[in-house]
Amino acid sequence: MFKKPLALVLAAVAAVSVSGCTAEAALPDKSSITVYAGRSEALIQPMVDQFTLDTGIEVEVRYAGSAELAAQLLEEGQNSPADVFFAQDAGALGAVAKAALLTKLPDEILGLVSPQYSAADGSWVGVSGRVRVFVYNPDTVASVPSSVFDLAEPEWQGRIAIAPTNASFQAFVTAMRVLHGEDKTLEWLRAMKTNAVIYEKNSAILEAVESKIVDAGLINHYYWFAMGREIGFENLTSRLGQFEARDVGNLINAAGVGIVSDSNAARSFVEYLLSQTGQQYFVDQTSEYPLISGIEAGVDLTPLSQIPAPDIDLSDLDSLEETLNLIREAGLI
Repeated sequence: MFKKPLALVLAAVAAVSVSGCTAEAALPDKSSITVYAGRSEALIQPMVDQFTLDTGIEVEVRYAGSAELAAQLLEEGQNSPADVFFAQDAGALGAVAKAALLTKLPDEILGLVSPQYSAADGSWVGVSGRVRVFVYNPDTVASVPSSVFDLAEPEWQGRIAIAPTNASFQAFVTAMRVLHGEDKTLEWLRAMKTNAVIYEKNSAILEAVESKIVDAGLINHYYWFAMGREIGFENLTSRLGQFEARDVGNLINAAGVGIVSDSNAARSFVEYLLSQTGQQYFVDQTSEYPLISGIEAGVDLTPLSQIPAPDIDLSDLDSLEETLNLIREAGLI
């Protein structure tokens, strides 16, 4: 449920939609759309419901993991019933875009977000930012390692948690492949087979660190903030840390959307996610970073400009299958 009511200024959205109709007269008008969503239903469904209330456009959402939905879209091809793909990370979007299954977005949508958080070819656009972090128990971890590669050392055996089936972890591994090559990445993954405790979700990793089952884990930042809001930040035992500057473990990624079957309704949904209302929802309800100008991130979040992130083009995270092959070779899935 919403903690704060959403009130979309319909005139603003309608104005964008009407201008889009003028430029794209051939776009079909639809009263309903199907969205493949790799985001959590608990987080996203309230926004979807409000979108329907505000626009009259019905939305059927199919929830699953982003990588799973990307694979489904690739299998369905041009026969997919999906109108929009709402993914947890750039890698899953890129894999679908590489198969030419996403429509190029109009410039008025792409122009709302910095190019670094959208596809170079305009096939998808980021709607919220997230940062990979090292979550740890300060009672058992004296200092944050200088690099994510340090977690391959024997001293971390049984102490570090990862979620190999999670799309954000897979996108991080793809970034490692792009920046450091297949051999070094496979070596690290094999070390994780020995050292890491495996979980399915970021939230489970955080709970394990909080419960002192493991000393540390690799997650997205917003899980920690969500738990802090729920139980009180003063009651959290874990802390967040980041590796040294430009380390791949500090990857900034983006949840984003691409249009599979173009229509005014599909564009309206994307526009809604990038409206002030949609962006404020991500700030207030999911503790993610807004990606349009004029919306401030949560007061406790380090500005994206100050994150010691690696220098990488998110469009280069589209080689999902190669990453999955490496993770399988390492025996992690």
